[in-house]
Amino acid sequence: MKVLLYNGLSRFATKSGIGEAIRHQEKFFNLLDLPYTKNIKDSFDIIQLNTIFPDSLFISHWGKLRNKKIIYYAHSTMEDFRNSFKGSNWLAPLFKRWIIHCYNSGDIILTPTDYSKSILESYGLKKPIYSLSNGIDTNFFCPNEKMGFSFREKYNISSTQKVIISVGHYIERKGILDFIELAKLMPEYQFIWFGYTNLNLVPKNIKIAIKSASTNVRFPGYVDKNELKSAFSGADLFLFMSYEETEGIALLEALSSKIPVLIRDIPIYKKWLIENQDVYKALTLTGFKDKTEKILNKELEDLTSNAYKVAAERDLDNISKKLLNIYSK
Repeated sequence: MKVLLYNGLSRFATKSGIGEAIRHQEKFFNLLDLPYTKNIKDSFDIIQLNTIFPDSLFISHWGKLRNKKIIYYAHSTMEDFRNSFKGSNWLAPLFKRWIIHCYNSGDIILTPTDYSKSILESYGLKKPIYSLSNGIDTNFFCPNEKMGFSFREKYNISSTQKVIISVGHYIERKGILDFIELAKLMPEYQFIWFGYTNLNLVPKNIKIAIKSASTNVRFPGYVDKNELKSAFSGADLFLFMSYEETEGIALLEALSSKIPVLIRDIPIYKKWLIENQDVYKALTLTGFKDKTEKILNKELEDLTSNAYKVAAERDLDNISKKLLNIYSK
């Protein structure tokens, strides 16, 4: 059994959760000693697709004509496409029809959580859908005191200054407007947003918010995983204010890094991230402000050990074994 991990236009998604998911899949193959290739000219039995770009759909049909099995990773839904880029809300119904067509071209569909599986099932997809986490490398994303010091040194942050970080594209769905607004309400803390989106692709209100953000907010842009590990090790709180996710790889990285985590109380996290046990949750800006202050002032219990257990369940080694069972089927 040999897998074609098709890249194609997925190179345009390198600096995103999909890009990280593809890198994790390569690690799965290595952990399993499972032969794989990225070269469509090689011999293989299974084609694994990760994007809904037109070339992936073409390769899916091309593979079917050659009796290849097609695994389609469903990283996107109409729900998480909304409130993203310019015109995304208007295009959302068309986007839904397109992804249904793409996903139905596979033999099976993989999606990261039971929540995203339930959304896809509501679309009336005709192919079997499996829920399988994108996984997290717990050996890499772990606390590192030296890297934490380097992070504070690089950003000229004193040892006593409280730092709040988040990760994501500059899109409304990720909660960037709320992040910026919260920073204005809490000028005594440093806020840092890692990630980047070309401002020509986002609505005007996002551009204005970023350009007019208070001085205690920084936007370093996209950083590699080593710098992200440093940030998780040196910051005081990971704030994930996203309104919709299919999983949230950055969140898994934070859980694994044992940094306190505060997330938005949305349906996807209802069952697998328990409030006041694994993480803290809030819904309104007032709620986020109150929980942030209490976490940073250590008025709330440290949940990082419990949070790490959630990440450990989704370690790459565990997920790779589950993936092998799906391949065998």
